[in-house]
Amino acid sequence: MGGPAGFTYETHGEDVILLHHGRPAATLRGARAADFLTRVETEDAQLLMARLTGNYRRGNERAAAQHPRNGGSSRGR
Repeated sequence: MGGPAGFTYETHGEDVILLHHGRPAATLRGARAADFLTRVETEDAQLLMARLTGNYRRGNERAAAQHPRNGGSSRGR
């Protein structure tokens, strides 16, 4: 399974706009924008932007929670 993809960012003055597939996903201002610009240089930029926009770990949470090994049971359902 691949990691997050399709994120880019633009700076407008002191603001940072995070884009997902070309569409605005979040706007960071002030200290959060400065922190992002510092962290994006050293961390995985795609993962960082996915976490900041809330578009992180989508799709398999429900299936994993229902798995018998994780306390869910498919017996009798």
